[in-house]
Amino acid sequence: MRALLMFHDRDFDPEHDQQPGEADLIQDLDLATLWAAAADGDKVVHASIRAATLALLTDPGQILYRGQTLADCRAQPAVVRDLYKMAGLAVDQEHEIYRASYFSRSSEALLNRSVNSVNLFVSILQRLHGLSEHHAAAFTSPAFTRFFATLDAELDDDYFAEIADHLRTLRFQDGLVASAHLGRRNEGVDYVLRVPHPEHQNRLLPRHPPVKHPYFSRTMPHNDNGAHEDLAGMRDRILTLAADSLAQAAEHILRFFVALRAELAFYLGCLRLHEKLTSRGLPVCCPEPQPVGSATLTATGLYDPCLALRSPNPVQGNDLDADGKPLIIITGANQGGKSTFLRSVGMAHVMMQAGMPVAARSFSASTVTGVFTHYAREEDASMTTGKFDEELQRMSSIAACVRPDGLLLFNESFAATNEREATEIATDILRALNHVGIAVVFVTHLYELGHRFQQEYARSTLFLRAERSADGSRSCRLREAAPLPTSFGQDLYANTFVAQEATSPAAAPSAAR
Repeated sequence: MRALLMFHDRDFDPEHDQQPGEADLIQDLDLATLWAAAADGDKVVHASIRAATLALLTDPGQILYRGQTLADCRAQPAVVRDLYKMAGLAVDQEHEIYRASYFSRSSEALLNRSVNSVNLFVSILQRLHGLSEHHAAAFTSPAFTRFFATLDAELDDDYFAEIADHLRTLRFQDGLVASAHLGRRNEGVDYVLRVPHPEHQNRLLPRHPPVKHPYFSRTMPHNDNGAHEDLAGMRDRILTLAADSLAQAAEHILRFFVALRAELAFYLGCLRLHEKLTSRGLPVCCPEPQPVGSATLTATGLYDPCLALRSPNPVQGNDLDADGKPLIIITGANQGGKSTFLRSVGMAHVMMQAGMPVAARSFSASTVTGVFTHYAREEDASMTTGKFDEELQRMSSIAACVRPDGLLLFNESFAATNEREATEIATDILRALNHVGIAVVFVTHLYELGHRFQQEYARSTLFLRAERSADGSRSCRLREAAPLPTSFGQDLYANTFVAQEATSPAAAPSAAR
């Protein structure tokens, strides 16, 4: 029995090993804020959301599969939370049973532990079956429809009655029945545990015919310690067969609950993010994924969800129409929202391809083979390499990992050298990336770079510019416009230094004169 709520054909693995480039992606997009908001202290939710946002889907059908499942979760949140609690209860209480018998290594102790685990699982499976009977009709997604159909087919009354009979048998209250052969040295070999009654058929233990009435029997005297030790050894050897078989059955059911909890955790994290963003009056949409390589990228009201989760102030959304434009160059005023917009584009792709809702009124994009970031970094404190050397080394590492139809986000890259040299390097890199089919969003203050691409690649490039009003204020909105030869750094100078001079005590006598 499998949950299959994340994939239609395989289980979801919440244990994700970090891949090259992911550390920069996590830092630059501030994914830790997204994970923390979704988890709200729940480690299982955190692990599932983290794994899903780092192991991106590229099949639009699979993305829609998760989207339909999430729609059911939004429609029936109480039922989904109950399912999650049941799965968590099964996993947590099984761990308690395991810890309580950790130091007991006898086969009888292992058997008793497995019996207790299966008893626990059966009680929770019965609750799952009851929940399915009451609520299955309210779910319409392919994932939940199959999930509840599986519960209904496999967890019927006959199944529970049969397991109860087996567990009673495995208590061995009527004694233990087994058979064996004599080996070459008259030692017991080929021990087989037998069911004591013909009408019992066991799914959990190997099926062997019941032993016939013995031809003879022998009772050991109470004071024959050697004989009792031999019997105890034979009993332990025989019980090992039952303990191993039942442990496998318990492990199989445990794996189901572990997978169910991990997969439901992802959807509960999505619900929590949806609630937190909409409670701030922000739009959240179901994205429209397009096939890899279709060169689609449109959005309305696109914003950075991590900024929205961190900041008490309202965030500004932007519209975007970059269909057929594999390169976007963003220029404009300092502190005009360029870097925030860049993060919003990256986050939208990550969230869409994880099967999550996207922070926008609408979002449609080609799925990409990977999202990579190249952001400007602070100077190396150890002085091992220069800032520009470090940028080129990181670019080399990205080039070794990024694949065709990937997405690469640049933020003020190559600005550590002079504009002419930076423009030449950036131009060569952008041409090479475009040649192999990698989409690029490039935030830059390099006017010469933007002007060159406007002259040579206007048809395949979208130029956006951060707005600045006449009084120097910023709206944090971007509009389609050609690059300007200034980033209005004088605005920052005026806000930082002129304002300080005007308000400082030393400035007062001068102002009076």
